[in-house]
Amino acid sequence: MERVQVLIVGAGPVGAFAAYSLSLAGIDVRLVEAASHCHEDMRASTIHPPTLDMLAEVGLLDALEAQGLRAPIYQYRNRRTNEVLSFDLTELGDISNYPYRLQCEQFKLARLATSRIADLVKFDEKLVYCEDDGNAVNVICERRLDVTRYRADYVVAADGANSLIRKLLGVQFEGFTYPEKFLTLSTTYPIEKHFENLEKVAYVADRDEWCVLLRVPDFWRVLVPASPDLLDKYLLSDANKNKVFAGLLGVDGEAIKTSHRTIYRVHQRVAQKYNHGRIILAGDAAHLNNPLGGFGMNSGIHDAWNLVDKLKRILNDGQEAEPLLALYNRQRRQIMNEVIQAQTITNHDDMVDADRQQEKLAKVLADPEKRRNYLLQQSMYQSRAREAEIA
Repeated sequence: MERVQVLIVGAGPVGAFAAYSLSLAGIDVRLVEAASHCHEDMRASTIHPPTLDMLAEVGLLDALEAQGLRAPIYQYRNRRTNEVLSFDLTELGDISNYPYRLQCEQFKLARLATSRIADLVKFDEKLVYCEDDGNAVNVICERRLDVTRYRADYVVAADGANSLIRKLLGVQFEGFTYPEKFLTLSTTYPIEKHFENLEKVAYVADRDEWCVLLRVPDFWRVLVPASPDLLDKYLLSDANKNKVFAGLLGVDGEAIKTSHRTIYRVHQRVAQKYNHGRIILAGDAAHLNNPLGGFGMNSGIHDAWNLVDKLKRILNDGQEAEPLLALYNRQRRQIMNEVIQAQTITNHDDMVDADRQQEKLAKVLADPEKRRNYLLQQSMYQSRAREAEIA
Protein backbone atom coordinates (compact mmCIF):
# COMPACT_ATOMS: atom_id res chain seq x y z
CA MET A 1 0.00 0.00 0.00
CA GLU A 2 1.30 3.44 -0.95
CA ARG A 3 0.89 6.15 1.67
CA VAL A 4 0.39 9.72 0.39
CA GLN A 5 -0.87 13.00 1.73
CA VAL A 6 -3.08 13.83 -1.26
CA LEU A 7 -4.28 11.54 -4.03
CA ILE A 8 -5.82 13.28 -7.04
CA VAL A 9 -7.97 11.26 -9.41
CA GLY A 10 -8.14 12.49 -13.01
CA ALA A 11 -5.33 14.03 -15.07
CA GLY A 12 -7.37 16.61 -16.92
CA PRO A 13 -6.45 20.29 -16.61
CA VAL A 14 -7.99 20.60 -13.13
CA GLY A 15 -6.39 17.52 -11.61
CA ALA A 16 -3.05 18.18 -13.28
CA PHE A 17 -3.00 21.81 -12.16
CA ALA A 18 -3.90 20.83 -8.58
CA ALA A 19 -1.27 18.10 -8.40
CA TYR A 20 1.45 20.34 -9.81
CA SER A 21 0.53 23.21 -7.44
CA LEU A 22 0.53 20.92 -4.39
CA SER A 23 3.91 19.51 -5.37
CA LEU A 24 5.35 23.04 -5.40
CA ALA A 25 4.24 23.37 -1.77
CA GLY A 26 6.20 20.26 -0.79
CA ILE A 27 3.08 18.15 -0.28
CA ASP A 28 3.35 14.42 -1.02
CA VAL A 29 0.89 14.07 -3.89
CA ARG A 30 0.03 11.44 -6.49
CA LEU A 31 -2.07 11.88 -9.61
CA VAL A 32 -3.79 8.80 -11.05
CA GLU A 33 -5.44 8.60 -14.47
CA ALA A 34 -7.31 5.69 -16.02
CA ALA A 35 -6.09 6.49 -19.54
CA SER A 36 -2.57 5.92 -20.81
CA HIS A 37 -2.03 9.65 -21.39
CA CYS A 38 -3.76 13.03 -21.06
CA HIS A 39 -6.81 13.02 -23.30
CA GLU A 40 -6.64 15.26 -26.37
CA ASP A 41 -9.97 16.85 -25.48
CA MET A 42 -11.03 19.68 -27.79
CA ARG A 43 -13.85 21.04 -25.63
CA ALA A 44 -12.25 23.91 -23.69
CA SER A 45 -9.78 26.28 -25.28
CA THR A 46 -10.29 29.68 -23.64
CA ILE A 47 -8.25 30.70 -20.60
CA HIS A 48 -9.42 33.89 -18.87
CA PRO A 49 -7.20 36.60 -17.32
CA PRO A 50 -7.58 35.58 -13.63
CA THR A 51 -6.67 32.02 -14.59
CA LEU A 52 -3.62 33.36 -16.41
CA ASP A 53 -2.67 35.10 -13.14
CA MET A 54 -2.79 31.71 -11.40
CA LEU A 55 -0.79 29.96 -14.11
CA ALA A 56 1.85 32.70 -13.95
CA GLU A 57 2.15 32.40 -10.18
CA VAL A 58 2.98 28.68 -10.38
CA GLY A 59 5.34 29.10 -13.34
CA LEU A 60 3.23 27.50 -16.08
CA LEU A 61 2.16 30.51 -18.12
CA ASP A 62 5.26 31.20 -20.23
CA ALA A 63 5.40 27.65 -21.58
CA LEU A 64 1.65 27.62 -22.21
CA GLU A 65 1.73 31.00 -23.97
CA ALA A 66 4.13 29.49 -26.48
CA GLN A 67 1.41 26.98 -27.40
CA GLY A 68 -1.51 29.40 -27.60
CA LEU A 69 -2.81 32.62 -29.12
CA ARG A 70 -3.64 35.87 -27.36
CA ALA A 71 -7.20 37.10 -27.96
CA PRO A 72 -7.78 40.50 -26.32
CA ILE A 73 -10.95 41.18 -28.33
CA TYR A 74 -14.05 39.02 -28.54
CA GLN A 75 -17.10 39.66 -30.68
CA TYR A 76 -20.85 39.20 -30.74
CA ARG A 77 -22.12 39.02 -34.29
CA ASN A 78 -25.72 38.98 -35.55
CA ARG A 79 -25.93 36.35 -38.26
CA ARG A 80 -28.91 38.01 -39.99
CA THR A 81 -27.95 41.70 -39.84
CA ASN A 82 -24.14 41.23 -39.77
CA GLU A 83 -23.94 43.76 -36.93
CA VAL A 84 -20.77 43.28 -34.87
CA LEU A 85 -20.14 44.33 -31.28
CA SER A 86 -16.54 44.02 -30.03
CA PHE A 87 -15.34 43.99 -26.43
CA ASP A 88 -11.68 44.70 -25.65
CA LEU A 89 -10.12 43.15 -22.54
CA THR A 90 -7.16 45.51 -22.71
CA GLU A 91 -9.47 47.97 -20.94
CA LEU A 92 -8.74 45.90 -17.82
CA GLY A 93 -5.00 46.51 -18.13
CA ASP A 94 -5.11 48.61 -14.97
CA ILE A 95 -5.97 45.53 -12.86
CA SER A 96 -4.57 42.68 -14.94
CA ASN A 97 -1.11 41.76 -16.15
CA TYR A 98 -2.79 39.56 -18.76
CA PRO A 99 -5.76 41.49 -20.19
CA TYR A 100 -6.66 38.96 -22.86
CA ARG A 101 -7.96 35.46 -23.35
CA LEU A 102 -5.36 32.84 -24.15
CA GLN A 103 -6.72 30.51 -26.82
CA CYS A 104 -5.07 27.19 -26.01
CA GLU A 105 -6.64 23.73 -25.88
CA GLN A 106 -7.09 22.30 -22.39
CA PHE A 107 -5.05 19.16 -23.05
CA LYS A 108 -1.96 21.33 -23.55
CA LEU A 109 -2.26 22.59 -19.99
CA ALA A 110 -2.77 19.06 -18.66
CA ARG A 111 0.24 17.76 -20.59
CA LEU A 112 2.44 20.65 -19.48
CA ALA A 113 1.58 20.27 -15.79
CA THR A 114 1.96 16.48 -15.79
CA SER A 115 5.29 16.70 -17.60
CA ARG A 116 6.62 18.82 -14.73
CA ILE A 117 5.71 16.13 -12.17
CA ALA A 118 6.09 13.00 -14.30
CA ASP A 119 7.33 10.87 -11.40
CA LEU A 120 4.15 11.65 -9.44
CA VAL A 121 1.70 10.77 -12.23
CA LYS A 122 0.37 7.23 -12.58
CA PHE A 123 -1.32 6.59 -15.92
CA ASP A 124 -3.27 3.39 -16.65
CA GLU A 125 -4.61 3.37 -13.10
CA LYS A 126 -8.40 3.22 -12.90
CA LEU A 127 -10.00 3.92 -9.53
CA VAL A 128 -12.46 1.17 -8.56
CA TYR A 129 -12.85 1.69 -4.81
CA CYS A 130 -12.69 4.70 -2.53
CA GLU A 131 -13.69 4.87 1.16
CA ASP A 132 -13.05 7.39 3.91
CA ASP A 133 -12.57 5.52 7.21
CA GLY A 134 -12.36 8.72 9.23
CA ASN A 135 -8.59 8.68 9.60
CA ALA A 136 -7.62 8.43 5.92
CA VAL A 137 -9.04 7.44 2.55
CA ASN A 138 -8.48 3.92 1.23
CA VAL A 139 -8.30 3.71 -2.57
CA ILE A 140 -7.92 0.77 -4.91
CA CYS A 141 -6.90 1.32 -8.54
CA GLU A 142 -6.84 -1.33 -11.24
CA ARG A 143 -3.82 -1.72 -13.46
CA ARG A 144 -3.45 -3.96 -16.48
CA LEU A 145 -2.19 -6.99 -14.54
CA ASP A 146 -2.68 -6.08 -10.90
CA VAL A 147 -4.03 -3.46 -8.51
CA THR A 148 -2.48 -0.55 -6.64
CA ARG A 149 -3.65 0.41 -3.16
CA TYR A 150 -3.32 3.89 -1.70
CA ARG A 151 -3.97 5.32 1.72
CA ALA A 152 -4.30 9.08 1.49
CA ASP A 153 -4.95 11.84 3.97
CA TYR A 154 -7.18 13.46 1.32
CA VAL A 155 -8.55 12.51 -2.08
CA VAL A 156 -9.46 15.09 -4.71
CA ALA A 157 -12.03 13.85 -7.22
CA ALA A 158 -11.18 15.56 -10.50
CA ASP A 159 -12.43 12.60 -12.50
CA GLY A 160 -14.82 14.46 -14.77
CA ALA A 161 -18.51 14.72 -15.50
CA ASN A 162 -19.10 11.00 -15.02
CA SER A 163 -17.12 10.95 -11.78
CA LEU A 164 -17.13 7.50 -10.22
CA ILE A 165 -16.15 9.02 -6.88
CA ARG A 166 -19.18 11.32 -6.90
CA LYS A 167 -21.38 8.33 -7.68
CA LEU A 168 -19.80 6.19 -4.93
CA LEU A 169 -20.47 9.01 -2.49
CA GLY A 170 -24.09 9.13 -3.61
CA VAL A 171 -23.95 12.88 -4.21
CA GLN A 172 -26.89 14.40 -6.07
CA PHE A 173 -25.88 16.18 -9.29
CA GLU A 174 -28.70 18.68 -9.54
CA GLY A 175 -29.65 20.63 -12.66
CA PHE A 176 -30.70 19.95 -16.24
CA THR A 177 -29.48 18.85 -19.66
CA TYR A 178 -30.02 20.97 -22.78
CA PRO A 179 -32.23 19.24 -25.33
CA GLU A 180 -29.91 19.95 -28.26
CA LYS A 181 -26.62 18.23 -28.91
CA PHE A 182 -23.48 20.29 -29.49
CA LEU A 183 -21.25 19.58 -32.46
CA THR A 184 -17.66 20.81 -32.69
CA LEU A 185 -15.77 20.84 -35.98
CA SER A 186 -12.09 21.79 -36.25
CA THR A 187 -10.60 22.91 -39.55
CA THR A 188 -7.51 24.59 -40.96
CA TYR A 189 -9.71 26.28 -43.59
CA PRO A 190 -9.31 30.12 -43.43
CA ILE A 191 -12.75 30.97 -42.09
CA GLU A 192 -11.61 34.56 -41.53
CA LYS A 193 -11.79 35.17 -45.30
CA HIS A 194 -15.57 35.02 -45.10
CA PHE A 195 -16.08 37.54 -42.28
CA GLU A 196 -15.00 41.15 -42.14
CA ASN A 197 -12.60 41.80 -39.24
CA LEU A 198 -13.23 38.45 -37.58
CA GLU A 199 -11.55 38.14 -34.18
CA LYS A 200 -10.21 34.93 -32.63
CA VAL A 201 -13.31 34.59 -30.43
CA ALA A 202 -16.70 35.26 -32.02
CA TYR A 203 -20.22 34.41 -30.88
CA VAL A 204 -22.55 34.41 -33.88
CA ALA A 205 -26.15 34.70 -32.68
CA ASP A 206 -29.21 33.47 -34.53
CA ARG A 207 -32.39 31.68 -33.51
CA ASP A 208 -31.98 28.89 -36.06
CA GLU A 209 -28.24 28.65 -36.74
CA TRP A 210 -26.16 30.20 -33.96
CA CYS A 211 -22.52 29.20 -33.72
CA VAL A 212 -19.27 29.96 -31.93
CA LEU A 213 -16.01 30.52 -33.81
CA LEU A 214 -12.82 30.02 -31.82
CA ARG A 215 -9.30 30.27 -33.16
CA VAL A 216 -6.55 28.12 -31.64
CA PRO A 217 -3.02 27.93 -33.06
CA ASP A 218 -3.64 25.17 -35.59
CA PHE A 219 -7.39 25.32 -36.22
CA TRP A 220 -10.60 27.20 -36.31
CA ARG A 221 -13.05 25.47 -33.98
CA VAL A 222 -16.71 25.76 -34.93
CA LEU A 223 -19.38 24.96 -32.34
CA VAL A 224 -22.97 24.55 -33.51
CA PRO A 225 -26.14 23.16 -31.90
CA ALA A 226 -27.76 20.07 -33.40
CA SER A 227 -31.19 18.52 -33.10
CA PRO A 228 -31.40 15.69 -30.54
CA ASP A 229 -33.49 13.80 -33.09
CA LEU A 230 -30.58 13.46 -35.50
CA LEU A 231 -28.38 10.39 -35.18
CA ASP A 232 -24.77 10.90 -34.17
CA LYS A 233 -23.69 9.02 -37.27
CA TYR A 234 -25.35 11.65 -39.45
CA LEU A 235 -24.08 14.59 -37.38
CA LEU A 236 -20.51 13.35 -37.83
CA SER A 237 -20.99 12.62 -41.52
CA ASP A 238 -19.49 14.47 -44.48
CA ALA A 239 -23.01 15.40 -45.57
CA ASN A 240 -23.70 17.26 -42.32
CA LYS A 241 -20.24 18.80 -42.25
CA ASN A 242 -20.82 20.12 -45.75
CA LYS A 243 -24.21 21.51 -44.74
CA VAL A 244 -22.79 23.31 -41.69
CA PHE A 245 -20.03 25.03 -43.65
CA ALA A 246 -22.24 25.83 -46.60
CA GLY A 247 -24.72 27.54 -44.29
CA LEU A 248 -22.05 29.34 -42.31
CA LEU A 249 -19.75 30.46 -45.13
CA GLY A 250 -21.85 30.25 -48.27
CA VAL A 251 -19.35 27.96 -49.97
CA ASP A 252 -19.23 24.33 -51.04
CA GLY A 253 -18.63 22.57 -47.75
CA GLU A 254 -17.26 19.51 -49.53
CA ALA A 255 -14.00 21.34 -50.14
CA ILE A 256 -13.46 22.01 -46.43
CA LYS A 257 -11.50 19.37 -44.54
CA THR A 258 -11.89 18.82 -40.81
CA SER A 259 -9.37 17.54 -38.30
CA HIS A 260 -11.82 16.78 -35.48
CA ARG A 261 -15.55 16.14 -35.25
CA THR A 262 -17.03 15.76 -31.78
CA ILE A 263 -20.57 15.51 -30.40
CA TYR A 264 -21.43 16.05 -26.78
CA ARG A 265 -24.40 16.79 -24.56
CA VAL A 266 -24.37 19.93 -22.47
CA HIS A 267 -25.54 20.20 -18.87
CA GLN A 268 -26.10 22.80 -16.18
CA ARG A 269 -25.48 20.85 -12.98
CA VAL A 270 -23.95 21.42 -9.55
CA ALA A 271 -23.13 18.75 -6.98
CA GLN A 272 -25.17 19.03 -3.81
CA LYS A 273 -21.97 19.24 -1.77
CA TYR A 274 -18.26 19.38 -2.64
CA ASN A 275 -16.62 18.34 0.65
CA HIS A 276 -17.25 14.85 2.04
CA GLY A 277 -14.93 14.27 4.96
CA ARG A 278 -11.52 13.64 3.44
CA ILE A 279 -12.87 13.39 -0.14
CA ILE A 280 -13.36 16.62 -2.09
CA LEU A 281 -14.93 17.22 -5.51
CA ALA A 282 -13.48 19.67 -8.04
CA GLY A 283 -13.93 20.61 -11.70
CA ASP A 284 -16.44 18.74 -13.83
CA ALA A 285 -16.93 16.19 -11.05
CA ALA A 286 -18.47 19.05 -9.05
CA HIS A 287 -20.20 21.18 -11.69
CA LEU A 288 -21.06 21.42 -15.36
CA ASN A 289 -22.20 24.32 -17.54
CA ASN A 290 -22.58 25.13 -21.21
CA PRO A 291 -19.42 26.31 -23.01
CA LEU A 292 -20.69 29.77 -24.01
CA GLY A 293 -18.31 32.21 -22.35
CA GLY A 294 -15.55 29.72 -21.65
CA PHE A 295 -16.31 29.36 -17.94
CA GLY A 296 -16.15 25.58 -17.46
CA MET A 297 -12.44 24.75 -17.42
CA ASN A 298 -11.62 28.11 -15.84
CA SER A 299 -14.07 27.46 -12.99
CA GLY A 300 -12.45 24.08 -12.43
CA ILE A 301 -9.00 25.62 -12.21
CA HIS A 302 -10.39 28.20 -9.78
CA ASP A 303 -11.69 25.27 -7.71
CA ALA A 304 -8.20 23.82 -7.68
CA TRP A 305 -6.63 27.16 -6.76
CA ASN A 306 -8.98 27.55 -3.80
CA LEU A 307 -8.63 23.93 -2.68
CA VAL A 308 -4.83 23.86 -2.93
CA ASP A 309 -4.69 26.89 -0.64
CA LYS A 310 -6.92 25.08 1.88
CA LEU A 311 -4.88 21.86 1.73
CA LYS A 312 -1.60 23.73 2.18
CA ARG A 313 -2.99 25.38 5.30
CA ILE A 314 -4.14 22.01 6.62
CA LEU A 315 -1.11 19.88 5.76
CA ASN A 316 1.72 22.40 6.00
CA ASP A 317 0.44 24.80 8.64
CA GLY A 318 -1.54 22.42 10.81
CA GLN A 319 -4.83 24.31 10.58
CA GLU A 320 -8.09 22.50 11.33
CA ALA A 321 -9.39 20.73 8.24
CA GLU A 322 -13.15 20.67 8.65
CA PRO A 323 -13.83 24.44 8.70
CA LEU A 324 -11.43 25.07 5.80
CA LEU A 325 -12.97 22.40 3.57
CA ALA A 326 -16.45 23.59 4.53
CA LEU A 327 -15.37 27.08 3.43
CA TYR A 328 -14.13 25.68 0.11
CA ASN A 329 -17.57 24.14 -0.38
CA ARG A 330 -19.39 27.39 0.45
CA GLN A 331 -17.19 29.57 -1.68
CA ARG A 332 -17.03 27.45 -4.79
CA ARG A 333 -20.65 26.20 -4.75
CA GLN A 334 -21.99 29.71 -4.17
CA ILE A 335 -19.93 31.13 -7.02
CA MET A 336 -21.06 28.30 -9.27
CA ASN A 337 -24.74 28.75 -8.44
CA GLU A 338 -24.91 32.53 -8.20
CA VAL A 339 -22.52 33.54 -10.95
CA ILE A 340 -21.36 30.85 -13.38
CA GLN A 341 -24.61 28.94 -13.80
CA ALA A 342 -26.64 32.13 -14.14
CA GLN A 343 -24.27 33.73 -16.63
CA THR A 344 -23.83 30.69 -18.86
CA ILE A 345 -27.59 30.15 -19.03
CA THR A 346 -28.01 33.81 -20.03
CA ASN A 347 -25.25 33.47 -22.63
CA HIS A 348 -27.04 30.49 -24.17
CA ASP A 349 -30.42 32.23 -24.22
CA ASP A 350 -28.89 35.31 -25.87
CA MET A 351 -27.43 33.20 -28.68
CA VAL A 352 -30.91 32.16 -29.83
CA ASP A 353 -32.31 35.69 -29.61
CA ALA A 354 -29.87 37.71 -31.67
CA ASP A 355 -31.90 40.91 -31.72
CA ARG A 356 -32.29 40.96 -27.94
CA GLN A 357 -28.59 40.23 -27.53
CA GLN A 358 -27.54 43.01 -29.88
CA GLU A 359 -29.88 45.56 -28.30
CA LYS A 360 -28.72 44.70 -24.79
CA LEU A 361 -25.00 44.54 -25.54
CA ALA A 362 -25.03 47.69 -27.70
CA LYS A 363 -26.20 49.62 -24.62
CA VAL A 364 -23.50 47.99 -22.52
CA LEU A 365 -20.79 48.77 -25.06
CA ALA A 366 -21.80 52.42 -25.30
CA ASP A 367 -21.71 53.05 -21.54
CA PRO A 368 -18.16 53.04 -20.04
CA GLU A 369 -19.30 51.96 -16.56
CA LYS A 370 -21.57 49.19 -17.83
CA ARG A 371 -18.92 48.06 -20.29
CA ARG A 372 -16.27 47.76 -17.56
CA ASN A 373 -18.65 45.83 -15.31
CA TYR A 374 -19.46 43.51 -18.19
CA LEU A 375 -15.77 42.92 -18.93
CA LEU A 376 -15.15 42.17 -15.25
CA GLN A 377 -18.03 39.72 -15.30
CA GLN A 378 -17.13 37.91 -18.51
CA SER A 379 -13.40 37.81 -17.67
CA MET A 380 -14.25 36.20 -14.29
CA TYR A 381 -12.61 38.92 -12.18
CA GLN A 382 -16.05 39.65 -10.72
CA SER A 383 -16.49 36.04 -9.58
CA ARG A 384 -13.02 36.06 -8.04
CA ALA A 385 -13.88 39.18 -6.05
CA ARG A 386 -17.22 37.72 -4.96
CA GLU A 387 -15.55 34.49 -3.81
CA ALA A 388 -13.25 36.45 -1.50
CA GLU A 389 -16.31 37.95 0.21
CA ILE A 390 -17.83 34.59 1.15
CA ALA A 391 -17.03 33.60 4.71
